[in-house]
Amino acid sequence: MSTFRLQIITPEKIFFEGEVQRVIVRTSEGDAGILAKHEKYVAALPSGPVKITMADGTERIAALSGGAVKVSPEQTAVLANAVEWAEDIDIDWAKRSEADALRRKENSQTQEEMKYAELKLQRALNRLRVSSMHNE
Repeated sequence: MSTFRLQIITPEKIFFEGEVQRVIVRTSEGDAGILAKHEKYVAALPSGPVKITMADGTERIAALSGGAVKVSPEQTAVLANAVEWAEDIDIDWAKRSEADALRRKENSQTQEEMKYAELKLQRALNRLRVSSMHNE
């Protein structure tokens, strides 16, 4: 299978850079699969999994916490607020984050507090979901 260049970039660092066979991202419109020589494409990315088939055929999965994807026939760039490999997710910490987000939602007094708590909850649930996908 043909390969293409993938970059996953966060505000802090280049998380991943290399040749891959396929990337599947969760967009605001649904899942999108990207292969070599894909048409130009741009989409918003909510919290969700990123599934990568490496050049050697192995698969990796990461938890992405919002961002965007920009695709051209030569390469794909994922700009992420935060991202981590499934195997690096601290499940206990993610569960504590989920509980904290639920408490914040219950105690929120403004729309801004509610929105922040909901985003925190989505991120924690995504991390738990992606971690379980890795362990399947």
